[in-house]
Amino acid sequence: MPSLFASYLRVYEPLTAFDRDRQSYWRRYVSEGRAVAPVEGPGRQRTAVIEALGAGWTRLPDPPDEAYVLETDDSLLVCPWNLRIRVAEAALSARDGVPAVLADAFVPPVLAGQARAVVDDWRSGARVLEHGVPRVHEQIATWGVPLRWFVLFDPTERDLVTQPGRRALRYRTEISKARRRSSRALSVLRKSVGEAPITEAVEEAARWLEEFHPRSVVELDYGGLVDLLSDETLAADDSPELVAGGLAGLSRGEADEASAAYDKLVARWRAVQLLERCN
Repeated sequence: MPSLFASYLRVYEPLTAFDRDRQSYWRRYVSEGRAVAPVEGPGRQRTAVIEALGAGWTRLPDPPDEAYVLETDDSLLVCPWNLRIRVAEAALSARDGVPAVLADAFVPPVLAGQARAVVDDWRSGARVLEHGVPRVHEQIATWGVPLRWFVLFDPTERDLVTQPGRRALRYRTEISKARRRSSRALSVLRKSVGEAPITEAVEEAARWLEEFHPRSVVELDYGGLVDLLSDETLAADDSPELVAGGLAGLSRGEADEASAAYDKLVARWRAVQLLERCN
């Protein structure tokens, strides 16, 4: 299971992105006050997945639908948790590095096959779009923030809260803006560095965004990482600016400027990643 020291990239879709039954379900879900706040969600997800991985199961569990919700003056947007996929991933992870006899006892081969099918389905964007396979609305990264996520946001879209007992750092933007930014970044990267790992990573993020409704909202949430960083560090964090500056340097052919921005970013987030070894 992922550490709670994690960051999250989420997409909130308008109700019109869902079929009629799902729209009714989510309206009722919100009206009953069941929506979960992002600060509470990771712990709830972790508990739900662990409980679903009980011994003696005869089929892949199907946990109840939960979601994060954004309400505006004129719309309701939903970010479903897609816990069945999380359970499938956890089931496969539970078999990794474990002797076959123990792996088969905990996650029998037939259930491992079902889990693999679920994971393979959502990883195939074409099947998601053509066959209505549930989209994964939330990506999770432990002990850091993937640099490709910063491509999607502008520094002005930051929301920082450093009140006692309520600390958070988030970026939110319209999905149309995130798509344009990823497209521009891909163009620059392909011309300057070719098919390098960073180019492939940004392209993967761009493809993921294409799965969602054009009036969706994209959110980068530092999640539990804020508990590892001081108020001063959070206030001074300029990761999106560094990414934008690096891309601008590449577009002008100024490799030294781009390299300096990249090195500063890598050093900053490596320091956070190294905290895992102290845990």
